[in-house]
Amino acid sequence: MTFSTSLLFALAALPVMAQPIGQRMAPYVPSPQEVIDRMLEVAHARQGDVVVDLGCGDGRILVTAVQKFQTKAVGIEIDPKIAAQASDTIMRLGLQNKARVVRADIFDADLSQADVVTMYLTTSFNEKLKPKFEKSLRPGTRVVSHDYGIRGWNPVDVEEVFVHGRRHRIFLYVVEGKKN
Repeated sequence: MTFSTSLLFALAALPVMAQPIGQRMAPYVPSPQEVIDRMLEVAHARQGDVVVDLGCGDGRILVTAVQKFQTKAVGIEIDPKIAAQASDTIMRLGLQNKARVVRADIFDADLSQADVVTMYLTTSFNEKLKPKFEKSLRPGTRVVSHDYGIRGWNPVDVEEVFVHGRRHRIFLYVVEGKKN
């Protein structure tokens, strides 16, 4: 096991920090790389897409989207320290022309340019975001959620990924046309 792998395991064992989102709290729990890869595959992320990661944490989805799927990527993160860490990673990897982090409340973020929205938020957060999605996402936008579905929406795909003995569920939704 390399030093960096040991460090990752040690960091993963640390308690999860809650981050404020406006008046709300959301846990910061990084997704395993295997889950990230599968989320972007299930969402059919491809060159030319704009991937928006809500609560982007350390930026691992942004980096993966740009490096493996040749997309552009925008992370929305309210915590200034975590946002700075993600921005530093993007700069260190030379991805600043394809990825960026916006420090904002996810409920205030502009999602209108998203082709793919990724998230690892709780069911209650997904429920609160649903009106925003319905108002601001274009028909055909793919929304992919790690572990938590969106009540009232029917997923077009649900997959399971097993990582380190834990089951992770991936929900894919495709935004329908506006109803009159």
